[in-house]
Amino acid sequence: MQTLPPGSTIGILGGGQLGRMLSVAAAQLGYRCHIYAPDPNSIAAEVSAEFTCAQDDDIESLTRFAESCDVISFEFENVPVDPLHTIAGCAPLHPPIAALDIAQNRVAEKNFARNHGGTTAPFAEVTDRASLEQAITEIGAPAILKTIRMGYDGKGQSRIQPGDDLDEHWDAVGQQPCVAEGFVTFSHEFSVILVRGQDGEVRFWDTPHNVHVDGILAVSTAPAPDAIAAQQDDARALAAKMAESMNYVGVLTCEFFATGDGPVFNEMAPRVHNSGHWSIEGAVTSQFENHIRAICGLPLGDTGLTAKKVEMHNLIGAQAGDWQALLSDGANHLHLYGKGESRPGRKMGHVTKLHF
Repeated sequence: MQTLPPGSTIGILGGGQLGRMLSVAAAQLGYRCHIYAPDPNSIAAEVSAEFTCAQDDDIESLTRFAESCDVISFEFENVPVDPLHTIAGCAPLHPPIAALDIAQNRVAEKNFARNHGGTTAPFAEVTDRASLEQAITEIGAPAILKTIRMGYDGKGQSRIQPGDDLDEHWDAVGQQPCVAEGFVTFSHEFSVILVRGQDGEVRFWDTPHNVHVDGILAVSTAPAPDAIAAQQDDARALAAKMAESMNYVGVLTCEFFATGDGPVFNEMAPRVHNSGHWSIEGAVTSQFENHIRAICGLPLGDTGLTAKKVEMHNLIGAQAGDWQALLSDGANHLHLYGKGESRPGRKMGHVTKLHF
């Protein structure tokens, strides 16, 4: 176990809002953050001590960045893996590269969950137009076609209904390798958010009930309703087994469907997660602070709720323009990410409200 003293430098791969909130949490504990991102307009860099603007496969820049850091983490699971192996000896990387490898491949991710006793939706790998036909024959329709790599917030996906022209769906995903998933009948969506320390200690936050609109998370509420609470232990047990298997350090999020047959694993995010943003005000220790604590070898903080009920609403696109009205309610905690351009489907901020 390696404990880093305040004043050490934490490298963060990725320059978006998750890196921004990690940097704020790190600064409160006395750490410096160094952001590495290809976008010169990084909103994480605005609140960090250092910024390297370079491409993910720029080995020379990546090496210089890594040599300046005492520990390295990431805020985006689609960071290319191969270049990371070249900097593995420069500084500890938490979570491990293996977690990225798994999370970046939807087929590997589902098999990983199944191998640890989890249940997933029925699925089939699709590599070409012919295998798409076979997959739909096997799992039926309706189904959802998802690119194996990349894609989030509903991107890289196409919903297939009975009788649809499969050529259109194959074109919609760019004729890329995909996974075809059968639909799951569920009552609720929820996520298990845990933090695992370097010593193997695991702590869980309250399980949030998640509501999505157009494939994008709209609202997370904790504590969850009884239908989710009844399946929480099984879902947590799976997430903890997966974390231990990867020798994971940091915050790990696993998304689930609550069904009549128990929790069905959807996907994992090896990082802090949108469904945990409520923890900044709604938990004794936020997911961002506990991630910093974990990767720096500090004792983990209390994850208990600070109120009877916590609601987090994402501000998508033009919704962020309602900042004045949102602030007129003194119980609201507003977080705007500093993104210059408001676009449909773009996460511009979030607002959290505590109910006592």
